[in-house]
Amino acid sequence: MDSEADGSVGLSEDGGPGRRRRVHGMLKLYYGLNEEGKAPELPESLDPCDINGPHFDPELYLNKLRRECSLAELMDQETCMVKQIRSLDSDMQTLVYENYNKFISATDTIRKMKNDFKKMEDEMDCLSANMAAITEFSASISGTLQDQHTQITKLSGVHTLLRKLQFLFELPARLNKCLELQAYAQAVSSHRRARCVLQQYSHLPSFKGIQDDCHAIMDKLAQELRQKFRDGGSSAKDLSECVELLLQLDEPAEELCDKFLSHARSRLESDLQGLEAEIRPYPSAPAVKDVSARKPSSTAAAGSPTDNSPKTSTLPSPTSNTDILEFIDRGCNEFVSSLCLVIASYQELFINHAQTGELASKNIPQMANGKLHVFVDDLAARYFSLVERRIQEEKGVGDNSLLVRALDRFHRRLQAVAKLLPGSAVPNQGTEIVVRAATERVKQYLSALQSFYMDSLTDVRQALATPRLSVAGASVAGGGALLGGATSGRDAPTSLPELLSSLSASILNQIKSVLASVHLFTAKDITFSNKPYFKGEFCSQGVRESLVVSFIKFVCQSSRQFCESAGDKGGSTPPALLLLLSRLCLDYETSTISYILTLTDEQFLVQHHSPVTPVTTLCAEAREAAQKLLNHYVKVQGLIISQMLRKSVETRDWVNTIEPRNVRAVMKRVVEDTTSIDVQVGLLYEEGVRKAHSSDSSKRTFSVYSSSRQQARYAASYTPSAPMDTNLLSNIHKLFSERIDIFSSVEFNKVSVMTGIIKISLKTFLECVRLRTFGRYGLQQIQVDCHYLQMYLWRFVSDENLVHFLLDEIVGSSAHRCLDPAPMEQSVIEVICERG
Repeated sequence: MDSEADGSVGLSEDGGPGRRRRVHGMLKLYYGLNEEGKAPELPESLDPCDINGPHFDPELYLNKLRRECSLAELMDQETCMVKQIRSLDSDMQTLVYENYNKFISATDTIRKMKNDFKKMEDEMDCLSANMAAITEFSASISGTLQDQHTQITKLSGVHTLLRKLQFLFELPARLNKCLELQAYAQAVSSHRRARCVLQQYSHLPSFKGIQDDCHAIMDKLAQELRQKFRDGGSSAKDLSECVELLLQLDEPAEELCDKFLSHARSRLESDLQGLEAEIRPYPSAPAVKDVSARKPSSTAAAGSPTDNSPKTSTLPSPTSNTDILEFIDRGCNEFVSSLCLVIASYQELFINHAQTGELASKNIPQMANGKLHVFVDDLAARYFSLVERRIQEEKGVGDNSLLVRALDRFHRRLQAVAKLLPGSAVPNQGTEIVVRAATERVKQYLSALQSFYMDSLTDVRQALATPRLSVAGASVAGGGALLGGATSGRDAPTSLPELLSSLSASILNQIKSVLASVHLFTAKDITFSNKPYFKGEFCSQGVRESLVVSFIKFVCQSSRQFCESAGDKGGSTPPALLLLLSRLCLDYETSTISYILTLTDEQFLVQHHSPVTPVTTLCAEAREAAQKLLNHYVKVQGLIISQMLRKSVETRDWVNTIEPRNVRAVMKRVVEDTTSIDVQVGLLYEEGVRKAHSSDSSKRTFSVYSSSRQQARYAASYTPSAPMDTNLLSNIHKLFSERIDIFSSVEFNKVSVMTGIIKISLKTFLECVRLRTFGRYGLQQIQVDCHYLQMYLWRFVSDENLVHFLLDEIVGSSAHRCLDPAPMEQSVIEVICERG
C-alpha cells in the first residue's frame, strides 16, 4: 500500500497519467484487479510490517518506526501517509460521483429481475401441473388400446402384402403404358422393384406368366433405347439417361462405350478429312522455277545493300487460298471443339455418373477411362500430323505474327482437353509441336539471313564490277582508275565506304527485323511463352546460339572461303571485295558482335544456364577472318602487279635491247596501280605508323645502286674467270642486311597493307631478273626502271629502306647477269625519269 500510495500521490501532484486514466479502470485499480476482473496472483507476504500484506500488525509497524526513524522522519512519514489517504479518498469519491448513474441503473435492474423471476416461477408451476395431466391421460389411452394393437399390426401386414401382389399383377400393363408414353425411366424402375420377387417365385405358374410378359416388354424397351442411343440426335441429358437405363438393364458397359466412341469417331474423322483436303502437295519444280524467273528484277532490288527492308522468301505458298491461321481456326472450331464435347459427354455418361447398386461393383469408370484415353490419343495423333504438315508448308518468313497467333490458338485450345482429361498426353504433344515449329522457324530465319547476306555480297560484287566505282574523288597519279577503268568521281554512284556502311547497316537491320519476328514467340500475351522451354532453352540455344551466333559464324566462314580460290589472280573474287569483307569482319570484331549479342540478351532476357558461345570467341573468329582476308587481299594485289612485271621481263630481249631513252610503260602502270590500291585501302583503313623518312628519299641513289657501282669498280676484273669474287662480295653484303619476310601477316592499316603488296611485287621482279641475261643497255634499262620505282614507291611503305634494299638487289642481280656491265650515269637516269 505504501508504494501504491506513493505512486498515487506522485501522479496526482504532477497531474500525470493517473488523472487521465479512463473512468471504468479506476475501480479496478482501486481494488487491485487485473483486466479479467481478478486480483493479481502475488506471492503472499508474511512480514507483519508490510503495510500491503495480509499479516500487517499496526503496533509492530509503529514500534519499528519509532525505533528506526528520527522525529523529522516520523513527521515526514505522517505527512506522506495523510496525503495518500486523502488522495485515495478523493479518488474513491470521484469514482462514486462518476458511476452514480450506473449504480442507480444496477439497483433498478436487480429490482426488476426479482419481479420477473417471481412471475416465471408461477408459470413453471402451471406448466408442471399440465405435464402431469398429459402423462396421466396418455397412460389411460395406452391401457385401453393394448388389447387391439396386435390385431391392427397383423391386418396392416396383410394389407401391405395385398398391395404388393396387386402391383405384381398390374406390372405388365403398367410397363406397356410406360412404353407407350416413352416413360422409360419409370418402366425400368418398376421392373427393377419387382424383378427379385418374380425371380424368387418363378416356380409358380401365375408368377411365371407375369415374369415372361415383363421380360418381353423390357426386351422391346431395351431395343428402343439402343436405337435411340445409336441415333445420337438426342440431347446430352436424354443420352445420359438412355445409357444409364441400358446399364440398369444389364447391357454390357464395354459394348456401350465402344458404340458411343465409334459413333463419335465417324464425326471427328469427317472433320479431319476436311482439314486434310486443305493441305495440298508442293508445286512441281518447273512451276517454282517459273515463279522465280518472273521476279528477277524484284529479287535483285530487294537484295541491294542500300535496301534495308526485310527480304522474304519468293517460294509460293502451297495453300494461298487458306492461311495457317484459318487452318488452325478451322481445326480448333471443328475438330478440337467436337473432341471436347465428346470427352465431356463420355465422361458424364460413363465416368462421372454416380453408379449405384450392382453397377458400382463393376468398376465401369476405370474401364471407360482407359478406352477414352486410347480414343483421344489416336485421333489427336492424326490431327497433330495434319497440323505439322500444314506448319511445314509455311516457308515464307515475311510475316511471323500469323504463324505465332496460329500456334498460340492451337496451344490455347488444347488446354481445354487438358482440363477435361487430366493425365492425357495430348497437351504435351501439342506443346512439342509448338516447340518444333518455333525451332524450325528459327532455322528458316537463319537460312533467310544467310541468303540475304549472300545476295547482298552478290550485289556488292556487281557494284564493284561496275567501271564507274568512285574512290571518293581522289586523284590518281598518271590518270589510272581504281578498278581498271578511267572514271570521274562525279559519275560514280557510290564508294567503298558507302558500300561497306550500306552492307553493314542492311545486315544489322535484317538481324533486328528477324529478332523482332522471333520475339513474338516469347510475347507475354502468348500462352505457350510461359513454358520453361520458351523462357530458357529457346532464348539461349534457339535464338542466341542457333540463330545469331550461327549467322555470325556463317559470315566469318563464308568470308574465309573467298580466300580459298585458286589461281594466280585469286580466282574470280574482286580484290576490292576482299578488302571490304576484311573491314566488315574487323568492324564485327570491334563492336558489331558485342552489340548484336547484347541486343539479343536484353530482348530475350537470355539466362545462360546452358553453355553458350562467349563474345570473345566470336570476336576472335571474326578477327581471324579479317586477318585472313586482308592477307589474301595483299597476296592477290601483289600477284596482279607481279604478273605485269613478270611478263614485262620475260617478253623482252634484254641482251639486244636498244639504249634506254625513257621509262618503260609497265613501270608507269605499276606506279599507277599501286597509287590506286593505296587510295582504295585508305578508304577503309587508317594510315598507320611510318618510320621517319629522310629528306632526300626521292633522290636517293647510293643505296639503290651500290651493287652496280661496286660492280663498275671491279669492271676490269669482271670476267668469266673471276665470278666467285663478285658473288662473294654480294653474299657478304646480304649477310649484313636485314632479312625481309615477303608473305608475313599485315596489320590493319594502310601502310602495312601497301608494304606487303610492294614486297611481293618487287620480290617477283627480283626473281624474274635473276632468270634473265642482260646486255649493256638491258642493265641500263633496269637502272632507269628501278630509279623510277624508287621515286614513287618509297612513300607507300612503312620503311623506305625496304624499297631501297629490294631495288638495290634487283639492280645488283641484273649487273651480275650482265655480259657487258656498264652502268648509266646517275644524272642521265634522273633526266630520263623526270622526263618520263
